[in-house]
Parts: sequence; structure tokens; C-alpha cells
Amino acid sequence: MNLKSGFPFWLIKHGLPYSYQKLSHNKKTHVLVVGGGITGALVAFQLQDAGIETCVVDARTIGLGSTCASTSLLQYEIDTPLHELIAKIGKTKAQKAYRLCEESINTLEQISRKIKFEDFERKKSLYTAHHPQKINFLKKELEARKQNGHMVSWLDDKEIQQKYKLTSKAGILSQTAAQTNAYLYAHALHQHSIKQGVHVYDRTNIAHFKPTGKRVKCITDEGFTINAKWVVFATGYEAIKYLDKPIVRLQSTYAIISEENKIYKNICNNTLIWNTANPYVYLRKTADGRVLIGGRDENFYDPIKRDNLLDKKASMLANDFSKMYNGLKLKTEFTWTGTFGSTDDGLPYIGVYPKMPYALFALGFGGNGITFSQIAADIITTKVAKGKDLYESLFGFSR
Repeated sequence: MNLKSGFPFWLIKHGLPYSYQKLSHNKKTHVLVVGGGITGALVAFQLQDAGIETCVVDARTIGLGSTCASTSLLQYEIDTPLHELIAKIGKTKAQKAYRLCEESINTLEQISRKIKFEDFERKKSLYTAHHPQKINFLKKELEARKQNGHMVSWLDDKEIQQKYKLTSKAGILSQTAAQTNAYLYAHALHQHSIKQGVHVYDRTNIAHFKPTGKRVKCITDEGFTINAKWVVFATGYEAIKYLDKPIVRLQSTYAIISEENKIYKNICNNTLIWNTANPYVYLRKTADGRVLIGGRDENFYDPIKRDNLLDKKASMLANDFSKMYNGLKLKTEFTWTGTFGSTDDGLPYIGVYPKMPYALFALGFGGNGITFSQIAADIITTKVAKGKDLYESLFGFSR
């Protein structure tokens, strides 16, 4: 699957920071994780940390799927606002989903410290009304979040202008958010896991899966086999080829990043910013002082059509920034586009797929896929270690 194009900033900046072997022999392991991006890296880390023998394979070079194109915002907010999610799936489940996402940000920070990965920054998050008609919508969301224990406050247009120099009608300021570099984070996780005994192979495509009793034989394109008790699919949108249930709508999304420039010094004010537009536009600052803005999604998966729109979408995103900041021009340096997915309820799909009893799926669709990936790592590790399927009614395929 063609997942991205253009020049993702993290890949341009860091290149290939580490090399990994290609599988060239038969192997046996307890858990095989298929997919070496940020999701697979988190799953493998958690499994290894629980003392479970683990092997990771990726058909590409590590990190060159969706991970290198990630804009790496970490928010507990799900694409479906909390008050709307309550209406869809009930108060108890909706509130739990939001709390799990918030807890996952804290866990991701703890993991980054454990592996000595420094590119993790705590932030606040500002959810702004792009139109006056959205003010009441935001007030409903504010109340729902307060009732769920989230640390949030209301900002009116004057307060937003004063604090952020940003043109907006109103907003919800959340105290819990973060940003990272998903590409380097995935590599840092793998390097730590390798030192603990995990084997990581890239350029190794699993072509066939053959259940054999209580185990499964995984066969690569080149005929090598990996014999495993469990297979974890952490390949994101590419994993849907194994499912006969339509669970995700594939879309195209866009992002641009500015040059380093002192004129952006006061942009964002240590806060991630996104708005109520549909599709929404989001904004963050990088550690080296660049402005990253993304969004302008399209409801299709067509790589050629997606790529042909890149220049137009980049121009639109730069114009969005200018409108938000009273005419300030964004000097764009890199642009990229990629595949994005959404589900009906905005939640991920995690756990056992009934027609593949040897398989566990970690499918963190949505705008905050990294937090979903951490939740998946916890759920899958508990399932493998203890046989318990946590939150099946919330994230499972039977919901």
C-alpha cells in the first residue's frame, strides 16, 4: 500500500538512524509482531518488558511506513468529541476511552524516560471554535470533559488573542498533551528492545500464515519460516487486507512545515492547537522552532489523486495559518501527504479477530494513533501473559 509521499520532515532530518538485518534463517518465537513502526515498537517493548519472547518483522525499512510521516501530536482527545461519543456508545464506555487515552500519554512519557529518549515534550492542548456556531458545541464538550475529570478550562476570544495571538471565537484549554518524534521514538524503542533480546528484522515480508495446532507458521517471501504462538498485526491500514469486516474509511491527509525562523518564536506558546472544522486543522511547534500545520483531509484513498493535490493543499494550509495569525506568512520548507483512516466511533480496533484465533490486532486508527498504540500494547501484553482480553467490548471487533 502506498502510505505517503512528498518529503516527511522527520525522514529528511534524520535519514536512516539505524540499520536492521533482513531475516535469512528459520526462527521460533513466542510472539511475532508484524510491523516495525511506532505501534509495533511499543507492542514489542511492552511484551519484552513483561518477559515474553518477541520477534519483530517489517516488510519495509524500519519506520518508512506511516511512522515517518506522523506529525506526532499526543492528545487524549479522540476524533469523536466526548459528548458525541457518549451518545454513540454510552457514558461509561466513552468516559473510559478518554481516560485511557489520557493515561497513555503519561505512560508514553514514562517509557521515553526509561529508554532515555529525550524528544518528548509535555504540552497543553487548545481546541478552538473556527466559527461562532461552534461555541455551544464547545461548551457541551467542556462540560463532558469536566465531568470525566479532565483538567480543562474555557477561553474566550479575547483570552485566546492575548495568550496565543490567535484569531478564534472560543476554545477549550486542556492541561494534558504532549508531542514527540514518532520516527525516532520507534527506533529508540527498537534499540532498547534489541539490547533486551528482541530480534528486529526489516525488509522481511510475511507472505503466508499457516496454523499448525496451537501455533502458527509464518512464511516469508523468500521461504524462511517463523514459528510463533501469537502473531500481532501492527501494520496499520495495511492490516485490513486480513479482515472481511469493513472497519475503517481510508482518507488522504496533508502536512507542511516551515523554515526555522525567529518570527515564529511566540507561535503556539507551548500548546498544541486544533480547531472544530471538519476536517480539522492542527498546529504545533517543533523543538527547533519550526511551525508544523496539517489537516485538509480528503475522503478517498487514491495515491495518484492524493499526490496531485499536494501543492494545492500545502498552499491552503499556509493560508490557514495566515488567517489564524492575522496575516503572518508561513515560509514552507517541506510538504508531505499520507494515508489516514477513521472509524465510525473514532476508536481503535484492538484484540483477537475471531476468524484468526492465533492473531492479535493493534489498529490505532484516527488522529491520535500513537496513544491508541500504547493502549494496544497494554491490552495485547495482558492477553498474551494472562489470557485476559481487556476492554474487548470497547475496542474489540465484536463491538
